[in-house]
Amino acid sequence: MKKRMTIQDKAELAMKKAVKKVVAQHKKDGRPLAVWENGKVRKVAAK
Repeated sequence: MKKRMTIQDKAELAMKKAVKKVVAQHKKDGRPLAVWENGKVRKVAAK
């Protein structure tokens, strides 16, 4: 029997899918990703 997903589980899954899509698009286009690190925005290469 399958366990029903909570709204939080659905939201987390949707966010993970969106992030994967963005990373793939940035990698394809050769653009860096903007990330928040130690209170500052930093650009890193999409790997």
